[in-house]
Amino acid sequence: MKRRLGLDDARSWVVTSEVNQFIWPGYDLRPVSREQPDVFAWGFLPTQLFATIKRGIAANRTAGRLKAVRRGEEAESAAGTPRR
Repeated sequence: MKRRLGLDDARSWVVTSEVNQFIWPGYDLRPVSREQPDVFAWGFLPTQLFATIKRGIAANRTAGRLKAVRRGEEAESAAGTPRR
């Protein structure tokens, strides 16, 4: 699946106890390739994997363990971190 999404071979994981909070589209949004400058999506997750991720997020929300993490420019400015 990672190869189909154009990702590297390094281990990857999904954290279901955190969700990202950011303004869309963010300043760090980049096109998939120079040949397709208007394409920003790498692809869809398989239906079963997406369902598993949604169940994990819902379970963490129900248990009170879900945390929203501010990402992007607004989080950096709140922390005093300069934009890259």
